[in-house]
Amino acid sequence: MTPAQAGHLAMLFFSLLVAGSFALGGLAANEITPTALNAVRFWVAVIVIGVAVLFTSGIARDATRAPWRYIVLAGLFTTYFVLMFEGLKTAPPVSAAAVFTLTPVISAAFGWLLLGQLLTRRIAVALAIGAAGALWVIFRADLQAVLRFEVGRGEFIYFWGCVAHAVYTPMVRKLNRGEPALVFAFGTLLAGAMMLTAFGWGDLRATDWTTLPAIVWITIFYTAIFATAATFILLLFATLRLPSSKVMAYTYLTPSWVMVWGIALGGTAPPLLVLAGLGLTVVALLLLLKE
Repeated sequence: MTPAQAGHLAMLFFSLLVAGSFALGGLAANEITPTALNAVRFWVAVIVIGVAVLFTSGIARDATRAPWRYIVLAGLFTTYFVLMFEGLKTAPPVSAAAVFTLTPVISAAFGWLLLGQLLTRRIAVALAIGAAGALWVIFRADLQAVLRFEVGRGEFIYFWGCVAHAVYTPMVRKLNRGEPALVFAFGTLLAGAMMLTAFGWGDLRATDWTTLPAIVWITIFYTAIFATAATFILLLFATLRLPSSKVMAYTYLTPSWVMVWGIALGGTAPPLLVLAGLGLTVVALLLLLKE
């Protein structure tokens, strides 16, 4: 398997695992504050990744140089997750996942600004098709809502989190100095956990942890292990092997995976017109992945 093929496989799993956080997050978002939930999940992820680092490469002295890099990346990463759960308080999971599919367009722009990565005409067309499909889902397939640009509050909040995520992707490649994926992930997650704890200390103390419903704990551990630790490594692994636009192309699969997750968790499929928007995002993915 070539490095590029390995990167594509990593992003396929990334999209599946990320979709689960939308489906579960939509069920738990109104039961706990976003900062409290994310602070706990980041510490759980730190423990998981820390154990993995301990039993593999360990932390070399070079990895501790320029710690500001981890702080910068953690700031972007934590901003994304906090705004995601804040947005899921009111935005339907499929709609929020559609907002996430706008990330490749933004990521491509930052990839050009930060890394000089240029877009071909085909990639530009694919991003436009994907953005159109995403907007169709965001506006619930309502043409009048599109014309009036009626964006829900949750979708609007989450959009700014996606901007942070789009900046994060090319910044990983720019700031990584050859550290192994696990070590780089550990440094960023540790910085993020400390930032969230400091920022959300009031929410952490105010939360009655003994009375939280089971879905909150399921969401915390799923997002910590699968949607934080695992996807963090997968994203870092793929970012070092693929251009930013191709890495983020896999976000176009997320709304479709969210729909599958929702049905599996007892929900219903979106209306047929909304499914047309999901179809456009899949077309965009195929165009982006073509060599």
